[in-house]
Amino acid sequence: MEMTSIDVQPKRFRTRWRGLDPRQVEAHCRQMADEAQDLETQNSDLLKKLQEMEKDLISYKEREKTIRNVLLNAHKSAEQMKDNAEKEARLIVAEAEIEAEKILRGAHQRLAGLNEDIAEMKRQKIQLETKLRTTIDAYRQLLDMDKDD
Repeated sequence: MEMTSIDVQPKRFRTRWRGLDPRQVEAHCRQMADEAQDLETQNSDLLKKLQEMEKDLISYKEREKTIRNVLLNAHKSAEQMKDNAEKEARLIVAEAEIEAEKILRGAHQRLAGLNEDIAEMKRQKIQLETKLRTTIDAYRQLLDMDKDD
């Protein structure tokens, strides 16, 4: 049976001849009751603290779980953003390569056209020189015929 300070304090003892000193017994009982009361108060305070700490622990565990979830989601988002950036970079590079190929193809076509134009101008120059020489020779012959006459 568990005794409390309330159980100890009102306890009375019978007195006998040559028995215990009733004042000492009562003083001892009062002292025991006071100590029991102190222990009960301490125990109650400790239980309250324990309950508060358990609540805090539950709260901290929930916060930790939330933080872990947030970190996990942030990590997943970062990985996803990284993957998307890499895909976009590959796409940009591929588009740039295609555009460079088009520009290069256009430059080759223009070069080929310029080479054809140069070759045509050279032919025209040769034809012009030939016609000019022929014309000059014809005029020379005319001049020579005039001199002879």
